[in-house]
Amino acid sequence: MDAIFKGLFDTELTKTISVGDFLLCLLVSLALGVILTLAYMWKNQHTKSFLVTLALLPAVVCVVIMMVNGNIGAGVAVAGAFSLVRFRSAPGSAKEIVTIFLAMGAGLIAGMGYLGFAALFTLMMTAALLFYSFLARKSQKREAIYKTLKITIPEDLDYSGAFDDIFAQFTKESELIKVKTTNMGSMFRLTYNVTLRDSAGEKQMIDQIRTRNGNLEVMVSKQENGATEL
Repeated sequence: MDAIFKGLFDTELTKTISVGDFLLCLLVSLALGVILTLAYMWKNQHTKSFLVTLALLPAVVCVVIMMVNGNIGAGVAVAGAFSLVRFRSAPGSAKEIVTIFLAMGAGLIAGMGYLGFAALFTLMMTAALLFYSFLARKSQKREAIYKTLKITIPEDLDYSGAFDDIFAQFTKESELIKVKTTNMGSMFRLTYNVTLRDSAGEKQMIDQIRTRNGNLEVMVSKQENGATEL
C-alpha cells in the first residue's frame, strides 16, 4: 500500500511521509480552515468564494509544505508560486488579507507536523479576530456621527456663515472644505465636514437647510478619513 504513495525520485536518504500521517495532517488542516471560516463569517460581509478559499487554504498549504519536505529548491519554487497569486487576484480589504495569512500560517504549522501548535495557533488567533471584530463594530457606531454634507445654493445667497446657526444647533464641529460652481455657474455647491451631536437629528438638520437653500439638493454621506483602506 505504501508503495503506491512513494515518490518516483525518493531515495533511501529521503524521509517519506506515511499515509496515516498525511491523512491526519490533512484532516487537522481542514478542521482549522473550518474554524477560521466560521470566525470570519461572524458579523462580516463575505462571499461564498472567499469562504471556500479560506476553508481549503490551510489544507493546501499543509500539503505543499509536506511535499517540499526539506527540499530547498522546491521551497524556493513554492514561495515564487505563492507570490504570483497576489497578482492574479483582486485586491481585498485588510481584514481579508490578514485572514488569508492566518490560514496560510495554520496550514504551514500543520504541514511541518506540529498539529498541537497549529490547533493552539488557530484558536488563539480566532479569539483575537473575534475580539477585534467586536471592537470594530463599536467603532463603526461612533463613526456614524462623522458626515460629509453637500449643499447646493443659488448664486445670490452669500454662503459665508449662511448655515452657521443650523450647524451650531445640530453639530459639534463643522468645516467648509470645498466651494464649487455648478449648473453653468448659476449655483454653488458647498461641501462641509461635520460632526453631528446626535445621528438621530440628521433629518431635522437637512429639513432646516432645505428651507434655507430654497429646497435645492442636499446630500449627506459618510465622511472620508483621507486614508485608503488596504
